[in-house]
Amino acid sequence: MSTAVVTTAAETVSGSSPGGLVFDRTDELAAAAHEQVVFCHDRATGLRAIIAIHDTTLGPALGGTRIKAYASEAEAVTDVLRLSQGMTAKSAAAGMDLGGGKAVIIGDPATVKTPALLRAYGRFVDSLGGRYVTAADIGSTADDLDIVAEATRWVVGKNKGGSGDSGYSTAYGVFCAMRAAAERRFGPEGLAGRTVGVEGVGKVGARLVSLLAAAGVERILVADPDATATAALAANLAHVEVVGSVIDAEVDVYAPCALGATLTPQSVELLRAPVVCGAANNQLLTHDVADLMHARGVLWVPDYVANAGGVVQVGGELYGHSHEEVEAKIAAIGHTTEEILRTAEDLGITTSAAADAVVEARLAARRAEIGAQESAR
Repeated sequence: MSTAVVTTAAETVSGSSPGGLVFDRTDELAAAAHEQVVFCHDRATGLRAIIAIHDTTLGPALGGTRIKAYASEAEAVTDVLRLSQGMTAKSAAAGMDLGGGKAVIIGDPATVKTPALLRAYGRFVDSLGGRYVTAADIGSTADDLDIVAEATRWVVGKNKGGSGDSGYSTAYGVFCAMRAAAERRFGPEGLAGRTVGVEGVGKVGARLVSLLAAAGVERILVADPDATATAALAANLAHVEVVGSVIDAEVDVYAPCALGATLTPQSVELLRAPVVCGAANNQLLTHDVADLMHARGVLWVPDYVANAGGVVQVGGELYGHSHEEVEAKIAAIGHTTEEILRTAEDLGITTSAAADAVVEARLAARRAEIGAQESAR
C-alpha cells in the first residue's frame, strides 16, 4: 500500500453534516450504527474514497463503488452511509447471505478514473480482507472492475471471470416488482395498457424501458439530461415519448431510476402516479415521506426491495449460484413485493414499515443463531 491514510471516521471536516460525520450525527443516520467507515487516500493517484460497512450479520458486506463529483466530503460521507445501510436491507429482503456495504470515490469519473487510481482503490478493498466486496455503481463499470480486480479478489460483476454488468438484472427485478404493484393497484391486467414515466435512462433505466415496451405498456414517458440517450430510445421503441419531467406527469407509474432523494414532501404533492416503483437507491429524502405517500394513497415499492436484482446477480457470483438459480431469485422479487404490499394493506401500515419488518426479522433470526452458537462454545 502507498503512503495512503486509512482511518475509521471519527473526525469532523469543514462543511460537515449535521452533528458530525459518523459518530455524532443528529439526522436519520444517527441510529444506523455502521460497523466500520474507512477513509482511503492515495497521494500518487489522488484517490479519495470512503468505504462504509454497515452490517455483516448475514455475511460479507457487498455493494457497488459510486464515482461522483461530490460538492463536499461531508456529502460523500452521507451518501455512502445511506447507500451502505440500504444494501443491508436490500440483501436481507432478497434472501441473500450478504451484509451491507458501499464505497464512493470522490471526483468526476470522466477525469479522475485512471487505471492507477482504480488499482490503488483495489488495494484498499483488499486490505479489508473480504469484509467488503465491491461491485459497480453509478460512475463505474464492469471494465473498471477488471482493473480493480488486478489488486484484489474481492470484486464481483467484472467482465473477466465474473458475471459482468448487472444493469439488466437490476432492471428485471424492478420490472417484476412494478408488475406486482400494478396488479395490486389496477387488477389482473397489471401494466398492460398503462402509462409509465421513467426518470433516468442509464444502464438500468434504458433496460427497464425495453422490458416495459415488451410487456404491453401503452405509453412510456422518459426524462434524462442525456438527450442522446432519450432520443435513441424514442427512435427504437414505439410508444416512447421524451418529456422534461415525469415525476409530475400524468402517469400510472412513476419509476425513479436516476439518483436518489427525488421523493420529498414537495415532490409528493406533485405526484399524479398512484404507483411508484423504480431502480434508484434511497428514493426518500427522509423516512417520513413514506407516510406522506401512504396518506395520499400512493403505492410505493421500497427501493431496496425493487432494485435487488443486481445484488442477487453479483452475490450469486460470489457464492457460485447457477444462472438458473440467479434468474429464479430475481423473479422472486415480484413475490416478495406482493407479500409486502399485502401485509401493508392488511395491517394498515406503510409499505416501508412492512418491508422494514421483513428485514429486521431476518437479521434478528440470524443474530439469535449467532448468539446460540456463541453460548454453546
